[in-house]
Order: sequence, then structure tokens, then C-alpha cells
Amino acid sequence: MGSLHVEGLGKAYKKYPTRWSRLLEWLLPWPRKRHQLHWVLRDVSFRIAAGESVGLIGINGAGKSTLLKLITGTTQPTAGSVGVHGRVAALLELGMGFHPDFTGRENALIAGQLMGLSVAEVTALLPDILAFADIGEYIDQPVRVYSSGMQMRLAFSVATCVRPDILIVDEALAVGDVFFQQKCFDRIAAYKQAGTTLLFVSHSSGTILSICDRCLFLRNGVLAFDGAPVDAIDLYQAELLGRSPAAAAPPPAELLHASHAPELATVLSGKAGSITTSAADCIGVRLFDAQGQERQSLVADHYVTLQIDYRMHSAAADPHVGFKLRNRYGSVMFETNTYCMHEKPGPVAAGAILSVRFVLPMHLFPDEYTITVGLGDGGYGEGSFEQVLNYLTDVSNFVVLTNPDAIIWSGMVNLAPQLHFTKS
Repeated sequence: MGSLHVEGLGKAYKKYPTRWSRLLEWLLPWPRKRHQLHWVLRDVSFRIAAGESVGLIGINGAGKSTLLKLITGTTQPTAGSVGVHGRVAALLELGMGFHPDFTGRENALIAGQLMGLSVAEVTALLPDILAFADIGEYIDQPVRVYSSGMQMRLAFSVATCVRPDILIVDEALAVGDVFFQQKCFDRIAAYKQAGTTLLFVSHSSGTILSICDRCLFLRNGVLAFDGAPVDAIDLYQAELLGRSPAAAAPPPAELLHASHAPELATVLSGKAGSITTSAADCIGVRLFDAQGQERQSLVADHYVTLQIDYRMHSAAADPHVGFKLRNRYGSVMFETNTYCMHEKPGPVAAGAILSVRFVLPMHLFPDEYTITVGLGDGGYGEGSFEQVLNYLTDVSNFVVLTNPDAIIWSGMVNLAPQLHFTKS
């Protein structure tokens, strides 16, 4: 069984003002520093017990890859220590250690020996490695002609050919086809069940939530949070925001025009990861059924109205409102905003009340869900905003009840299939 112990870990690189400063520091006899230290990791401490599955998230440049390199020993720390107990299999950089001029078969044999296996052991495992990678005749071609997906297939197959005590994966599964990714996650799940300790880096919130029991959130090289994955993801998404075919039957027309006055005295707040500014307050997040009644319990497949109200303290030239629905595990079921819907509410003045109503069929599986809402100014790209004015995580919740008139189904979303018989 594998475990990790990281204590006061830090990594700094020397930054020289000119290209000659390094040479002068080396050559001159008196000990004068001509560099500054640039810390990419500072005072990181945590423990991962045997059998735990831990996620590691953070924006680009937060220090995730550096931390993994320190843990695996490919980079030495400037401060602190790392204790690793058990055999480690690591997928840090795609194809790292593969020689581009050697064939896939030759690289698999070499990589297996670098993992500590004997030649006989790697040779015996090679048929299983090749079968799992499933790259066909390319296995005897030089790795330099491989696509990124093929490199990932071979690298993952070799790294996991024997169940490790500790498995470390750094975003490698982001490439390749979805079928092979599913096969990889099946193997990871089987190893978890057998007791393998997992440290997993991913930008996919759904992946972190589905396979990790705990999550570490790095911010600017510092461990900012260590706890429940859903809370870590909220903080991660808040940091990201701070930086920067035919449908079924249409909804009843009256729902599109129904309006409900907001509760002007209420100022709402969200969970960890929420963002509030002096520009606006969220004063209402409410759900209404098809009869216009406010509800916290909604019948599946029926149309509902989600109304979000903001009191504007500052003028906004291009305001947009959005929402996100998550299940009890924190997985996102659906999210969008007015910008992504190609709509423009138009400018609003300071002191105005901005109310936006989303009408949607509640095609979710009967369960409990939360609502996250946001207000941004200046939409661009694929749903980004020049300024985030308000973002409230899990500000409200609701329950979806079984629709007794609907088909019997399982899954997360009712796709409401149409059925046609042909007999001949």
C-alpha cells in the first residue's frame, strides 16, 4: 500500500538580471549573489494515506506539474521534503522517456525496465501492454510518427501494466479518443478498488468529482485548500472567473412573459468560491412551476421558470446573467448564460433592478440539485466576461420529483426518445 508525505515543500529557480550575471557568479571568488529566487512552490504540506484518491487542481502556472515532479524525484526541492512509500507509476508528460527513434515495442521494453521490472517480467507483460494500447502495426514504427493519442495509449499501458502502489496522472488522459479514455478510467477504478493510492491532475471538474475523495487546490504556488472536491472546484472556478438539434415541445408562451417582483430587501450570498463586488447584489434566485407558483420541489419533465434578480449599484454597458445546475456530487448537469444564448439584455443604469427569466424543461433525474448564478459585464469568446460583477456558488437548491406520467428511465437526463414501430 502506498502513501505520500509532503512537508514544507518549496521550489525556486534562480533569476539573473543579465546573461553575464550567471557567469560572473560562477567565476568570481567572493560569494556575492547576482540572482533573485523565483519561487514556483512555497511551503506545501499534505499527507495522502494509503488507498486515498486525491485530485490536484489550479490554473495554469499554479505549480501543479512542478509539485508532481518533486514528488516523483525528477526535480529536486529547494526546501522541504517528500516521503514516498510504495512503488510509483507516473504519467507526467506525454511520452516522457520515450525515444522518438525507437519503436513503440522497444520503448515499452525500456520503460518497463525503468519502472523496476526485469527484462523477463516486461517481456511476459508485453502482450497485455500491446493489447491494452491497441495501436496495431504502429507498435513497430518509430514513436516520432505517433499521434499524441497513440503516445498516451502506449504510455498509460506501460505505466499501469502492473498495479502500482501509487498512481500519479498529470492531465495525460485529456488526449485520445473517448473510448480509450473510458478504458483508462475503468482500469484506474479497478486499481482504486484494489487499494492503489491515486494523485490525479485534471482541469475536468467532472473527472475530479467522479474519481477523487479529496482535492488539493494550488494558487500561485501555495496550497490554498485541502478538502472536499466540490469545494476545491468552487474555489478554482472562482479564480478562473476572477481572471478574467430541434428541441421538444416549446414552453408555454405565458411562461416567457410571466414576471415576479424580486424581494428587494434580500441580498443573497453563496458558498466558498463565491465572488461579490460593489457593482451589484443578487437579490433573488427563484423557481416557478407552469402555474406561476414558486417551488423548491419540481416535477420532472415539466417546464419551470428560473428567475434571477440583481440590484445594480453601478452602470453596466453589456450585462449578462447565467446559471449552473449541479447534482448532489457536484457534477455540472447544465450551465449557460445570456451571452452564450446570443441574447443581449442591453445597458443598465446604476440603481436599476435587472431580472432575467430562463424557461426550461426539467429533464433531470429525480434527485436534489443546487443552483449557482452569476452576473458579468462585457461578454466575449465562448462565454467569458471582461468583468465578473457577482458570482454565487450553490446559492439555492431544489428537488426534482418523479413524473408519474413519464417513461421509466435511468441516467442523468431524460432524452425523451420518440418511438416508432415498423413491422413487415
